[in-house]
Amino acid sequence: MTARDQRLRSSGGVSLRFLGAADTVTGSRYLVTDSSSRILVDCGLFQGFKVLRERNRAPFPVPPESVDAVVLTHAHLDHSGYLPALVRDGFRGRIYASEGTVKLCRIMLLDSAHLLEEEARHAAKHGWSRHPKPCPLYTVDDATAALERFVAVPEGNDVALAGAARFRFLGAGHILGAMSAYLDVSGARLCFTGDLGRPDDPLMLPPHPFDGADVLVTESTYGDRSHSEVDPAKQLGDIVRRTARRGGVVLIPAFAVGRTETILLHLSRLLDRGDIPEVPIYVNSPMAVSVADVYRDHPEEHRISPEEVERLYQVATPIRSVDDSKLLNLRGGPMIIVSASGMLTGGRVLHHLRAYGPDKRNTIVLSGFQAGGTRGARLAAGERTLRIFGEDVPIRAEITAIESMSAHADADDIIDWMRKSPRPPATVYVTHGERAAADTLRLRIERELGWPARVPEQGEEVSISTRRDLGPVAGPSPA
Repeated sequence: MTARDQRLRSSGGVSLRFLGAADTVTGSRYLVTDSSSRILVDCGLFQGFKVLRERNRAPFPVPPESVDAVVLTHAHLDHSGYLPALVRDGFRGRIYASEGTVKLCRIMLLDSAHLLEEEARHAAKHGWSRHPKPCPLYTVDDATAALERFVAVPEGNDVALAGAARFRFLGAGHILGAMSAYLDVSGARLCFTGDLGRPDDPLMLPPHPFDGADVLVTESTYGDRSHSEVDPAKQLGDIVRRTARRGGVVLIPAFAVGRTETILLHLSRLLDRGDIPEVPIYVNSPMAVSVADVYRDHPEEHRISPEEVERLYQVATPIRSVDDSKLLNLRGGPMIIVSASGMLTGGRVLHHLRAYGPDKRNTIVLSGFQAGGTRGARLAAGERTLRIFGEDVPIRAEITAIESMSAHADADDIIDWMRKSPRPPATVYVTHGERAAADTLRLRIERELGWPARVPEQGEEVSISTRRDLGPVAGPSPA
């Protein structure tokens, strides 16, 4: 324990340290420390610009063995993806998450580890890494060890952590299992939004209203914009029809959890109405195929009926093997390929992009937020040459974005969510957004709600005032 930690714990104070998601939309990691506990909320990977990705290779800012517990808001890798490294390097506490998040992490963390190992082998074999002996950030064995530390927590249950710290989950929408976390530490209540969903999402239920806290740590992915009112299904239908007329391939990079299901839902409805031709549809993401059962097992968390769940998974042919994935690159159009990752940072979609990106008959559909420094962001900004596996690949395909398909709340949604609080927080910290988005949302919070708000810096530590009159967190009753 450092001298700073000893002083903090002896003083009985509470501190909040921003170990990630400051000035960036990835790497969510928040450390809460008091005299008897050290709690980490989220433990995500940094993605995008190289200067951010390099943080994944740096030693964790505090000794992992000094962390008592992790509270995980949801399964996306920018919130969960560093957990295998944390456990490998010494963390021995429990990782608390919703049941849906636990099930998804069993799929996503193993898949992430497999892809990291595969990428390291590919780099070593073909010599495109700058490192003489490329090694993965973590291995499948590391991910397996991390999964052994997970504990499933029902929404609404009050759960004891280390010392006197306690927390409770309330639904956040966004993806299956996503929760906001309300953490009570030394008389102070902190709320971490995680990623908030949309009130009108076609797949997921809306987030539970903000229940009030002394300190609110909010995401701001879309903090400087409102979602387009254009119907994403209509836009997708237009793209498919015109690309099919050219005999082209519609390539849709999509997050394997959440976005893939939304795209398949729209495609199934378009087909049922006869609004698009019956071209072959493939889902080339083993992880996306694996999560189907999780959606089947949790109908209480989404809007669609069991029959429509089955329909959306029947509309596409799943691709499981590497050989079948390679064959897709020889098939040609017309067809639709949905494949991870959503920001073109890795995975099988890169092989499809290299195969089909140079052909102007094809279309690449950006279906969600593209973090700065990713290939998706470069395409959205107009770049037409991408570095893929050490090669410069010309991109002549049509590039289009369906911005209204995002599963994130936009700025208006976030402000409306905050308005429902029974009392204003003492401070709002605006995180998990790029600089312009975070600062724009900060300004709206101050002007429209009259709440103190600020954008923290990476690594910054703040002291939290304590209160002793906190009532229980409202929400669903324990099961």
